[in-house]
Parts: sequence; structure tokens; C-alpha cells
Amino acid sequence: MLIRLLSKTFLRFSVMFSLQLHCPWVSPSFPAESLNLRKNPCFNLQKIFSSYSIRACYTGSTARISRFAQTEAQDVLFDYLHCTRNFHFTDAEHISKNSPIFVRNLVSKVDNGQDIAQSLSRFLRFNPINEFEPFFESLGLSSSELSPLLPNLMFLSDDEIMLENYHVLCNYGIPRSKIGKMYKEGAECFRYDFGVLASKLQAYEELGLSKPTVIKLVICCPRLLIGGVNMEFFQVLEKLKGLGIKQDWLRGYLSDKRTYDWNKMLSTMCFLEEMGCSSKDIGRLFKNHPGFLLEGSGKNIYILVGLLLKLGLVMEELLFLLQQHPRILAGNFASNLCEAVQFMSEIGMEAEDIVKIVRTNTRILGSYPLLKPRTVLKRLKINPDKLCEVIKDDPQKFISIASQSKISSIEEIPGLDRRHKEAVNDGRHLLEKTTFLVRLGFAENSDEMLKALKQFRGRGDQLQERFNCLVNSGLDCHDVSNMIKVAPPVLNQTKDVIEKKIGYLVNCLGYPLESVVSFPTYLCYDIERIRLRFSMYVWLRERGAAKPMLALSTILACSDARFERYFVNLHPKGPSEWERLKKSSSLS
Repeated sequence: MLIRLLSKTFLRFSVMFSLQLHCPWVSPSFPAESLNLRKNPCFNLQKIFSSYSIRACYTGSTARISRFAQTEAQDVLFDYLHCTRNFHFTDAEHISKNSPIFVRNLVSKVDNGQDIAQSLSRFLRFNPINEFEPFFESLGLSSSELSPLLPNLMFLSDDEIMLENYHVLCNYGIPRSKIGKMYKEGAECFRYDFGVLASKLQAYEELGLSKPTVIKLVICCPRLLIGGVNMEFFQVLEKLKGLGIKQDWLRGYLSDKRTYDWNKMLSTMCFLEEMGCSSKDIGRLFKNHPGFLLEGSGKNIYILVGLLLKLGLVMEELLFLLQQHPRILAGNFASNLCEAVQFMSEIGMEAEDIVKIVRTNTRILGSYPLLKPRTVLKRLKINPDKLCEVIKDDPQKFISIASQSKISSIEEIPGLDRRHKEAVNDGRHLLEKTTFLVRLGFAENSDEMLKALKQFRGRGDQLQERFNCLVNSGLDCHDVSNMIKVAPPVLNQTKDVIEKKIGYLVNCLGYPLESVVSFPTYLCYDIERIRLRFSMYVWLRERGAAKPMLALSTILACSDARFERYFVNLHPKGPSEWERLKKSSSLS
């Protein structure tokens, strides 16, 4: 019976192999070693099926793997890079922890039924990887962006110049996860000879910019590092200086999610001057509302001002409008306002009436997107003249009948979702929290705002108190805003806990306060974990077994097993000291 079953199975596989060899439309993904069945009568069907499933998984979409398998694979990749390929500890750790797609692909190449670590170690021993793939992924690039950037090399050490410039950026303080964007948009700066890139960074500091500002600047605008100092950017700085704005003002408002055209910004400032705005007015406008200059590189102001001038507003009215309604160019406000003006124009309203409505109802008109006039007329079953009368009599009713969204009250605050109002007993607290988040830079009525409302715990005044605590400790206000966006749980702790963690970092460990800017998650760890890990690290450092001033993330973010393996075991007496520290920590 068993012989007959094996014979049938052998015949079925033979037919499949024959089809694969003679029919080009049959998938060639069957393992090559399986084609030797006739030469090897003692074949292993289980091995064939296992090999086929692995290849199918790898050639198709990458399957999800368990967290345990992911961690095991990361550890193996770290060992391979650090021990086999002699990567620096920090480089190997960052690459192994921040290339999840590569790691999943790696796991798919071995039998998941066996020990992952052992199987992967054996695989890497005989199959060297293309090191550029996990390297670029760890720099923040997606899998779709990798292919055109990969060179015809396998080992990172073969591109010495690129690695040198990468380390220049890391040592300067640029987060590794942002360097991928810089490489994609300004790959030329990674080809500079030794010392050139560092000199270009220094040249921007010599313009009067602080180091944190230069870091933010080159992350958002990598092409500033190509060639000499960008003259258009230099002219923008000079203009800002003439308006009484400090040069480091830019840092708090730049975003790597946007692109910036310095020439357009320069034109915007000249345009405002030609409108008759004084330097004092322009300076106050930019200081209070940086979006006027930076969002769209000043493009929005051309569109909106041109439209309002065409309607008949004079310069004084425009300046008043800009100052009274600072959000006029932020988010979708300007486009919504333009839609409202166009809507009223299309139904035949006189320009004089449109100007009057815009003057007195600017905030409402810019807060909501509108339906097309034809849709509104059809829904209300009235003619354009009648609609004009309705709008002139009650402009607020205009929004309620023409808005794309259902509005329960025209005085409803943009960004304050009704569901959140019902969920919170005291609406005043939610309003305070929303106001606080707007000051942090969250756009009203956005998905980010709704997500943030769920992440931050506490009343608005409590969040503000904790925010002020970080600023009063000596951190830059804009840095604190960015830290909170990266690690929201920072503000879910009491003021006393935050002060205690900062005091321990600066006074006991001797780290600069700015180190929490690059790793704000430090403030989220339990104080006992921080003390225990750093007590061990200081003990090792005093005995010359560990390098000084290692990154906070290197010490805190790794698992207990990895910490013991790569820190505690660095010294022969390390394990005993580690046990002593853990006991004393549990007793205190």
C-alpha cells in the first residue's frame, strides 16, 4: 500500500516537472534540486514540500512573522554585521533594528519549523547579503524607493566615500532615519571627498545659524549642501534679519514633509513690500504666523491677495484682514475662502456684496469646504437670485446649507469633533486640550489632531504645565514641540517625574540636556530602569570596558538579554555587579 502511494506521488511530481521544463507558462518557482528526483530515488517529500513553500513565500508578498522570530532575526543580523562584517556596534544595531522588510525576507529564506537563530546563522555563513538593502531601509527609505538607489555593489565597505559622508552626518547630529531622504534628494553630497561635507555644514553655521538649525535645514532641504552656500537662501536670511527676525526662527517651522523654494519666499517678501506693508508689519506677520511665508513657499499669499484685490479690497483692508485672521493661509483655509468667493460670484452676486460678506465672515467662510452651486440650487429648489438674497440676509446660514459636512452649529469650533464632545464630560477641558495642540502645530480639523487627542492624557492646563517644565529646564520651545510629536507619552507624566528624569540625566550622568531631543523616549522609561541600566554602564565606563557618552537609545532601548550580552558581559566581573545592582534596586 505504501509503495503504491509513493509511486502515485512520484508520477504526479514527474508530470509537474515535465510541464515545468516544456511549458513556459508554468511557474519556474519549483526548487532546482527537486528536478533530480530520478537520479536520487531516496528523495525526501517533506523536504520538497518545505522548500517549495519557502520559495513561494519569498517570491510572493512577504508573509508576516511573529514578534519572537523578528527579534531573533534582528539579533542574528546584528551579530553578522558586527562580528562577521566588523560594522561599528551603533551602525550594526541601527541597521538590524530598523530594516523590518529586509528581516522578514531573510526569515522567509529558512525553514520556520527549525530554530530561527540557528537556521539564519547557518544561512548567512554561506550566503552573503547585499548590505545596501538593509542599510538604505534603516535610513528611512521605503522598499519602492530602494531599487533605483542600489549601486552595483554588495558590501558597504566597498563604497568608502559614501560611508565616510554618512558618518559625517551622523556625527554632526542628524538622525539616521532622516539621512535616507537626504540621500534620495541630494545623493551628490555623499560623493564628496574627505572633509568637504563637514566644511559645507560649517559654512552654514558661519552665516550665524546654530547647529540645531543647520541640522533641521539640511534635513528639509538637502540640496543646500550641493555646491556653495545657496545665495537665494542667504538673501532670505538677510531679509528676515532686516525684518527683525532671528535667523534661528526658521528651525521651529520647517518640516521635512514639505519642499521649500527660497526664490519664491524672496519674491513673497518683495511682493508684500510692494503692496505697501512696512517692515514692522511684515515682521510681525511672519513671527506670529510663519505659514504666510513657509507654507507653499509663499505661493498661497499670491493667490489669495490677488483674488481679494480683484474683488475691490484696498491695501489697508488686506493688511487688517491678514492680521485679524492669522489662519487665513494655513491648511485649507485659503482654498475654502476662495471657493466661497467663487460660489457667490457664480450665482451672480455683486462684487460689492461679496466684499462685504468676506469682511465680516472671514473665519466662517474659510473653515468649511463647499458644494458646487448647481448642487445647492438643486437641493434647495430655488433660483440663483433667491439664493443671493438668503446669503446676504444671513451669511452664516450660507455655510450651513452649502457646506460639504453636516454642521450642528455654525459657531462650532473647527477641529473639535462631536464624538469627542460626547465622550468628555467637561467640554471646556477638551477645548483647552485642542487649543494646546493647535499651539503645538497640529492643524485643526485634521486626522493628526484627532489622533493626538486620544494620545495625550490630562487637561489642557496640565499638558501646558508639563510642556513649560521642559522649556524651563533649558530646552528650545520648538525642540520640545517636535519631541512631543515623536513621543506623546512624555506629556502623560507629572511635572515632578519629568524634572526627576532630567535632573538624573544632567546632574548624575553628565549628559547634555540636548541628548533628549534626539531620543525623547528617554523620558518615557521608568526611572528604575534608567537608574539600573546607567549604573551598570557607568560601572563599565569607569573600568574602561565601555565607550564614554554612548547614545541614550543604545543603553535603554535594547532588551534585557541584549543588554546583558553586549554590556554586562564586557567585563569579567560584570555579571556579579549586575546582579548586585538588581538586588539593590529591588530593595529600594
